[in-house]
Amino acid sequence: MTSNCENKRHDPDTHEASKSGKKRKKTGSSNLVPADLNSCYEEKSFKDNLGAAFRGRAAFEHESGAKLHNDPFSCCVLPNFVTDTNFLQGLKDDLLGLPFKEKSNDLYKFQQSGALQNYSSPHIIGLRKFLYEDFLCWLREVTGIALNDTVDMTCSKYNYTDALLCHDDELGGRRIAFIFYLLPSWTEQDGGSLDLFNVDEHGQPSKVVKSLFPKWNNFVFFEVNPVSFHQVAEVLCEDKCRLSVSGWFHGSPIDRPTPYIEPKPELHPHYTIEDDEIYHWVNPLYLDVLNQSEIQDRFTNDSEIELENFLSEAKYEMICEALESADIRWERRGPANKRNYERADRSTLPEVVQECLKVLQSEHMFLTMSNFTGLKLHESAPDNDSDDDDEEEEGERAEEAEAGKEGSDKKVEEKDEKAEEESQEQEEDTGNSTEIVVVEPKPVCNPRCRAEVRRWSHGCYTLMHDTDTEGSEFALDAVIQFNCPIGWQMDHGGYITYIAKAEDDELLSICPESNALSLVYRDKETLRFVKHVNHRFIQMDTGEKDSVVYMYDIRLVYYE
Repeated sequence: MTSNCENKRHDPDTHEASKSGKKRKKTGSSNLVPADLNSCYEEKSFKDNLGAAFRGRAAFEHESGAKLHNDPFSCCVLPNFVTDTNFLQGLKDDLLGLPFKEKSNDLYKFQQSGALQNYSSPHIIGLRKFLYEDFLCWLREVTGIALNDTVDMTCSKYNYTDALLCHDDELGGRRIAFIFYLLPSWTEQDGGSLDLFNVDEHGQPSKVVKSLFPKWNNFVFFEVNPVSFHQVAEVLCEDKCRLSVSGWFHGSPIDRPTPYIEPKPELHPHYTIEDDEIYHWVNPLYLDVLNQSEIQDRFTNDSEIELENFLSEAKYEMICEALESADIRWERRGPANKRNYERADRSTLPEVVQECLKVLQSEHMFLTMSNFTGLKLHESAPDNDSDDDDEEEEGERAEEAEAGKEGSDKKVEEKDEKAEEESQEQEEDTGNSTEIVVVEPKPVCNPRCRAEVRRWSHGCYTLMHDTDTEGSEFALDAVIQFNCPIGWQMDHGGYITYIAKAEDDELLSICPESNALSLVYRDKETLRFVKHVNHRFIQMDTGEKDSVVYMYDIRLVYYE
């Protein structure tokens, strides 16, 4: 279960499934150890009652422990799925012997095998035969869904801090998702639960309303549909591996509603502040004209730069203290398939933070950002194409010089003759009328900005998604960070990553650093995310398991 409902490049299984083919051949009986379904699940009365509940979207419980949840969507748990304990242990050993690949992007971090149909160990062959043939028929009978012969199946290992964030599994013809757990004794404190989300009025995931904790030999399946939002919660135990086999049974795709498009965040023009106010806030090194020129040269080459100690030390310390105020009202930002962090209600921010925001959105700062980047963020800033125009003029002059004196004289003579003819024609046409001069309008300079104050803690993140309205324009991202824990490392999460659309390789990663201003020019083909902040973030800062630790940033987006 590793796809994102709105961005198919997230899915780590898609490539393996496409390599291995679609229709599954019948598995031969040689060189396999057979698996047998728990006999109580094969009883006609059980299948009839479970099937009626599944098709009727109703709840169902059985004395065997089997349970069909109908809220927030139908999800069935079959405990003691396979009866043969020797088969289960052999299968676990075979799976742990496979090569695993680290999978990590904005949506997930865990280890995964290749497609299991490509491996020939006896217990894996036995599981394939069982699921591809016997259990596939069982699912068709119980769910009433017209499943075809396509089954995708891989093995996943979730270790400490691994997680799979909110998604709905919809991709291609996936109709039934499944997970078969083969893990050691597990408790709620170990994390790794299968969390089910309800949805809001826009069909977006709202909050976790049910958590199913993994258990040895439990088989879980649910219908894939537009509201089947779920996640694998972060694994919190350092000495256990959450081992499972998971995948999908396929059928004809179902109709999907048009994705909800969020309204664009509001933009504002610059604020007006006192002329010398910016000098009280910004490190004077960055207000020096020569330094700004050097910064622009570096930014022009790389489209990004990080400016350390950007705010004056005194102002920075005041902001750090103010952000800890209990008077600030923090609002959780979702939906969970796009983001999860807290944003400050601007009206509740202390005065010093309000002043900082005004400085960062002031006319002076727009001009300073223009000087840092060469972007047209202020009407006094030079046009972006002025250098290109100068180069073209120099090139034309060079060509004329190379043509020689004879060629130049001829051009001048032809130009004079043409000018005389045009003058005579104008006199004949206009007589004594007043000449009308058409002036080309100058491009309108309308720089705008948006800003938010954000709070980050364990479990926060942002995801890339195809309906990102903010990412549909060229923009300058600016982030300045506060109270970043000392000793931060990449495996704690919380860093900002930029990638190109349809690519997996990172273009740039920005690590949390206190009082550092990060500037990145982003085009329409560039996506960004903040990596999930994991449990190591807490332990790094305090060493205490259940403490709450925060870091903050002010994020601005400037538009020309």
